[in-house]
Amino acid sequence: MNIFVVNSGSSSIKYQLFKMPSQQPVCSGLLERIGLTGSSVTHRVFTGDDDRVNRKTVDLPNHEAGLMEVAVLLTDKDTGVIKDPREIEVVGHRVVYGGESFAATVVIDDVVKDEIKKLFALAPLHNPANYMGIEVAEKIFSNAVQVAVFDTAFHQTMPEKAFRFAIPRSFYQDLRIRVYGFHGTSHKYVSEQAAKYLANPEAKIITIHLGNGCSMAAVDGGRSVDTSMGFGPLSGLIMGTRSGDIDPSVIFHLVDENGYDLDQVKSLLNKHSGMHGLTGFSDMRDISKAIANGDREADIAYEMYAYRIKKYIGSYAAVLNGLDAIVFTAGVGENDANIRMRVCSDMSFLGIHLDEGKNNLRALELREVNSDHSAVKILVVPTNEELEIAEQCFELLQQ
Repeated sequence: MNIFVVNSGSSSIKYQLFKMPSQQPVCSGLLERIGLTGSSVTHRVFTGDDDRVNRKTVDLPNHEAGLMEVAVLLTDKDTGVIKDPREIEVVGHRVVYGGESFAATVVIDDVVKDEIKKLFALAPLHNPANYMGIEVAEKIFSNAVQVAVFDTAFHQTMPEKAFRFAIPRSFYQDLRIRVYGFHGTSHKYVSEQAAKYLANPEAKIITIHLGNGCSMAAVDGGRSVDTSMGFGPLSGLIMGTRSGDIDPSVIFHLVDENGYDLDQVKSLLNKHSGMHGLTGFSDMRDISKAIANGDREADIAYEMYAYRIKKYIGSYAAVLNGLDAIVFTAGVGENDANIRMRVCSDMSFLGIHLDEGKNNLRALELREVNSDHSAVKILVVPTNEELEIAEQCFELLQQ
């Protein structure tokens, strides 16, 4: 089954093509700067030997032009892997926000599309772009079944005591204001990989997704029971440009005493805070260079970043009433050995002991970085949201 996975962002499109049930992609690609001059396109065909890579710069005024370009690449005589777009049997779409409406992967129809549109207000940066990708894919891959995989779906197993806020219940009953969580596709994938590695489907696992956006999840026997992001993606860990958890009194103070309006506060906490606000950089590689050059503020920011993660590990170990493994994933989690070291230091009370030598080794596959005497496994698991989406599509359509 040819399953084409589309991850449509506000100005980008990531994609992979799988011939399921094979887990190895046939090709993958990334389109960036859509809607701007000089859009970049990278298309990679996996041959098993030397991958064929096509990079170019074109003007892509919108997502439809972007997916049209992808269709050309897929069928090109040099870079192509299919002869006709009609060979795509399924298009799997990452949709960030499904609310309580979607607790599982679904085939997209008009009812599903209408519901996704209703959720625009709750995810204004993500759902409109995801919806646009669906509309365009329906035109270009007209023979394919369109399927939606929701980032929030994995966290729909949280108990009510974890997802409710301590505000009048009418806000939940009437407005559905509650914890939804994000990065669910990634948390699901890496927790399942960890459970397989441990040969324990009932494992108690804390997954730590660290990229520009960051979140954690407490996973008990394959079920998400708590997560750090909430109603929106602002709460929880310190992130690239987002503040993470902050005392709401700060917001009141900025508005009441310093003349900020709510749009300014929203921009401050989402775009100008986090590591960027602390250091001037949002990319951890730049912050690492600053630390190496003796930048004290960068070093403090690193400590704050790691400290917040440690606090969540402690609380989630309590929620799980035990801990078999912690899992680092995504760009920072997989590649930043210093962050892993700082997070895992002074955690012996929980049985967490890092092996510095293992931690400093780089690899592309799942690996242990804990010492031999560590009671808790410390795993680095590369995330693969596109493969998870393809597998969920395949499972749904095999039923």
